[in-house]
Amino acid sequence: MRNFKSINSRGISVLFLVIAMLLMVTIGYVFSYLIPTKQKSVRPQIYSPQAFFIAQSGAEFAIRYAADQGWRGATDNGIFDINRLDGISRPLGNGTFAINYDDTTGDILTSTGQITGSSESRVVSISNFSDFLRLVFDSVAPCWCNQTRRARFYFRNVGGSRRTLTGFAASWNSSVTPAPYITQITLDGNLNYTGGTYYSDPDLSTSQSFDDNERVNSNELITVVVYWNGNTNATNIVIKFFDDTGEGYAFNLDSAGNGLNGTTLCGAGC
Repeated sequence: MRNFKSINSRGISVLFLVIAMLLMVTIGYVFSYLIPTKQKSVRPQIYSPQAFFIAQSGAEFAIRYAADQGWRGATDNGIFDINRLDGISRPLGNGTFAINYDDTTGDILTSTGQITGSSESRVVSISNFSDFLRLVFDSVAPCWCNQTRRARFYFRNVGGSRRTLTGFAASWNSSVTPAPYITQITLDGNLNYTGGTYYSDPDLSTSQSFDDNERVNSNELITVVVYWNGNTNATNIVIKFFDDTGEGYAFNLDSAGNGLNGTTLCGAGC
């Protein structure tokens, strides 16, 4: 009788153990199913702010682009206007921003942030986007005067307020020895710099003060002539003006690197 009770007791214990193990396996299976599902549901919540910040970065890129409208296109005759922002796309972090702008349908720029491998995206819009433009190249391409001793170009203040230019920096490449230097710069015929010995500054980091500041009104067209001490045969010429707030406006006169379109001469006027 005792043996029977002992065997019966052990059988019940084994049964409870089996049931407990089955419960643990079931609970483990449920958790293994729920955790990935939960992770999948959390991802869109993480991706949404990421997509927004990527879109916002695209908008900031566009604003900087518009503000630095001295940039030129792939050839010396091409001018980077803000319509060329349309269709620009850049990878950033774990996503990409894509910019769209078309002034024929309204002065509105949109930047879309898209997360790679996800359908999650966010859009940032900027109205009246052209207000970010300031100093831009005019339609006439830069050119040489007096062989390669002088460079002439034009810019226009398309911003809504007057700019006061207080100095400049410049860089160029030249194989001429001794190294050429800038002797003077005129803006609209005014002798703004007459220091006489400004050498190329590859970093464009140090502003050389003007002898006479130049006030550029809204929508005013300015003619710039840069004088060197002799023939430079210079390429990759960049002139950067600074205003009284410390803001810089870089004009790449020779983005194609061919010396102001190779043989372009200005003719009369400089």
